[in-house]
Amino acid sequence: MDNVELDRLAGAEGVEPEPLEDFGEPEFHGDSGAFDARGDAETAEPADASGGTEEAGEFDDEEALPPINPDIKWFVIHTYSGYENKVKANIEKVIENRGMQEVILDIVVPMEEQIEIKDGRKKVTLRKVFPGYVLIKMLMTDETWYVVRNTRGVTGFVGPGSRPVPLSEEEVKAMGVEEFLPVVDYEIGDNVRVADGPLESFIGIVEDINMEKKKVRVLVSMFGRETPVELELVQIQKL
Repeated sequence: MDNVELDRLAGAEGVEPEPLEDFGEPEFHGDSGAFDARGDAETAEPADASGGTEEAGEFDDEEALPPINPDIKWFVIHTYSGYENKVKANIEKVIENRGMQEVILDIVVPMEEQIEIKDGRKKVTLRKVFPGYVLIKMLMTDETWYVVRNTRGVTGFVGPGSRPVPLSEEEVKAMGVEEFLPVVDYEIGDNVRVADGPLESFIGIVEDINMEKKKVRVLVSMFGRETPVELELVQIQKL
């Protein structure tokens, strides 16, 4: 998955919900013909979690912890629009019921905070970064593929021909970056009142707004002359 794919996900409108059949908890059958994410490779014997053949009693508490399987990757699943959180909850329930905590480690609906400033008050809301998509950290096997793919609300994995393609480390980091997008109801040239701080109640004119630093420069009348002062976006309100 490249940067173009990430941009496509971020701008996706999602698929409108359609009447869905309640699959209930999916059941895996070895001869069901479910997609084998390992392709034509031979089935590997499960690795010894201890890394050796010594008796469990010979290890201390730290050494007894199994290492993280390097084959566990982050994947992207596509869902019906508005079903992202329901899909997350449904998969988590299956994980608990079937004891799959070691093969499905995490499910994330990427969110970001949006800050809206109005009348000098700050309101923080959350919105989905990639509507219609959910990230899942898992070991791709016939069983885990079948469980996730047949979860109510899931339409498939992201990848060519429905073949799941894991995200690279760079893509995972890029998706995890939170961006705060302040929204204010004033603009350059507006008359404003300082609502907080040492200059509270002073009147001024907005000279510059820096969204990146979340700062605003206001020309405030002090001692008979206009003085530029730098304030937080939330410290002023439009007159």
